[in-house]
Amino acid sequence: MANQSTDARAKLFNHFSKANSFTEYSKRWDELWKQGFCPWDKGSPNPALIDLLTEQKGLLPQPQKSNRLKALVPGCGKGYDVYLLAAHGYDTFGLEISETALTEARNLEKNVKHTELSQMTDSVKDKGNIEWVAGDFFDIKSLENAGNNGQFDLIYDYTFLCALHPSMRSTWSKRMTELLAPNGRLVCIEFPTYKPHSTGGPPWGLSSEVYEAHLGRPGRELMYDESGLVKDDLGEPECTGLHQIAHFQPKRTHPIGYDKNGEVMDWIGIWAHSV
Repeated sequence: MANQSTDARAKLFNHFSKANSFTEYSKRWDELWKQGFCPWDKGSPNPALIDLLTEQKGLLPQPQKSNRLKALVPGCGKGYDVYLLAAHGYDTFGLEISETALTEARNLEKNVKHTELSQMTDSVKDKGNIEWVAGDFFDIKSLENAGNNGQFDLIYDYTFLCALHPSMRSTWSKRMTELLAPNGRLVCIEFPTYKPHSTGGPPWGLSSEVYEAHLGRPGRELMYDESGLVKDDLGEPECTGLHQIAHFQPKRTHPIGYDKNGEVMDWIGIWAHSV
């Protein structure tokens, strides 16, 4: 259930409270990896992604031997979701601002073939390749030589947006739109939906409305009220934005995504370019 320790929340809040630029914000994530303070690391891929890949394949572009699809996991950490997507046939790129995190990801990769990740996907004959990319998600040069000419058929965001300061959301939406291939899919596991925006972050509280507002209007600066709701009169989504093709609650997720009654609080949103 949603029970991240008070000490962990306080340390994260204090660590980022004086970061006043994109560069400084990114630097502070690497500092935490170097300290070994990683309360967001759950040691496995999200069960919600496992179920999506195995039970709801029709919502996603499917890799074929003759058509190697490219996937991206920004803020990949140790890369559990990278391994899982590759095991399902996607050539997967794990992007990290922290070199320390990527070192741990590469070390873990040496043993991943012996874990349950490969056992879950024994039926997939053509596993995808894995490539680790050290760089800044917001820097165009970081991914210009990755994917298909810098674009991806599948992008997965679980705890990436909630790790960013709200002032970065407009840039996040613009970048996601640029990186998603014309027929690609962006998968967002919405978390933490239980956390009030007023409590600060990271992780910053997110609602479904935040995703809808920004992805439908990429790059537009949006204003929030004190409760974390977008207070602009947004009007219709822009033709350059993404539109949502599916939105549902997964039947399971990481333990932190449950309430005290054992009910799932996370949501899954799947996005595509407007036709």
